[in-house]
Amino acid sequence: MFSSSQRQILRAISESGPLSRSALMSILGVSKGAMSGLVRDLIDRGILQETVPVYGSGRPSLLLDIHPNCALTLGVSLMQDPAPVVLTDLGGTIIAQATIPLSRDPATIATSIAKAVAQLLASNLEAKERLAGIGIALSGFVDETQSHCIQSTLLGWQNVPLAEMVAAHVEVPVYIENDAKAVAVSEKLFGETREVTNFSLVSFGDGIGCAHFIDGQLYRGNHGGAGEIAHLTIEPGGLPCRCGKRGCLDTVSSMHAIREAARAEGMVCEQLDDIEVQAATGNSTAIRILHRAGSALGLAIAHIIQLNDPGQILVTHDEHAFDGLFGTVMRQAIESNVLPQQAVQTNIRTLRVDHNVWARGAAAIAAHRFLVNPAGPY
Repeated sequence: MFSSSQRQILRAISESGPLSRSALMSILGVSKGAMSGLVRDLIDRGILQETVPVYGSGRPSLLLDIHPNCALTLGVSLMQDPAPVVLTDLGGTIIAQATIPLSRDPATIATSIAKAVAQLLASNLEAKERLAGIGIALSGFVDETQSHCIQSTLLGWQNVPLAEMVAAHVEVPVYIENDAKAVAVSEKLFGETREVTNFSLVSFGDGIGCAHFIDGQLYRGNHGGAGEIAHLTIEPGGLPCRCGKRGCLDTVSSMHAIREAARAEGMVCEQLDDIEVQAATGNSTAIRILHRAGSALGLAIAHIIQLNDPGQILVTHDEHAFDGLFGTVMRQAIESNVLPQQAVQTNIRTLRVDHNVWARGAAAIAAHRFLVNPAGPY
């Protein structure tokens, strides 16, 4: 569908945000005439659009960006029950959505996804022709081809070829991805980190996820397992983790761990807000639980900073009270456990997300593959 030079253009824009023709000429190393022809074809096909002008010493330059309506992608999150299914444009805007029952049986999931796809496309007649791919986000390890779930403790899966199973029912490419990596791709394509070359995303919720972008590209590691900070040993000999180890970060700092620690002390805690309110009134038990959890998460993030030296850490969460004691202690632990220079230079941001974050992230995986590299690994 695209020439190699056109894919270079799309990759450059997806990694850096809107770019001028002159900037793209420099990146691709082509002449003005060649660039003009490449860009004109992409504009005529509705793939690129001209956006705001940039003023310099000469004539103003129009920035080129990917047209959000040039294609649609579909995302499925296997992180919730019922599992959300969303149809989005290439700007991440949700056009239509549905849900399917979550199942631990791969064949049942594949059939349910196919039915949801048919349902969403039936309600939008133009969508079928514009659907470029389907992405599926799940908790666990995904192979480098984004086709097999190597292991998911949450779903009880090992070596499940889920992408192939769904693709047998539909007529578009299907990709699967770890949940945190999917959200990181979403933020890189059309979110908070679009213009950040090196960043790490940490997702805080019932579990803790992590993903890294290095030199503008998602770093997956040799086997797709890079970024699994949830299973860093943070308290040697600590509580047993669902992964089979002890003392993992997930057993200390996740919302599930905080909730369980509070309940063990006879406290009512469904959300972070509940225990934050009790800590604010001077409840020493609530304060201790939040200090332990926030310190451990901050220490893990400090290790990321020391190892990767990212330009930004983005912590995503769906909790209201993230700016309370937990968030304060987390930031203090980061500052205390990195070299002073890095503590000043690394931008730490938090971002509250909604319940569609994983499904939207899954759709972003399919969007990126459509724009940049439909055949090979990410």
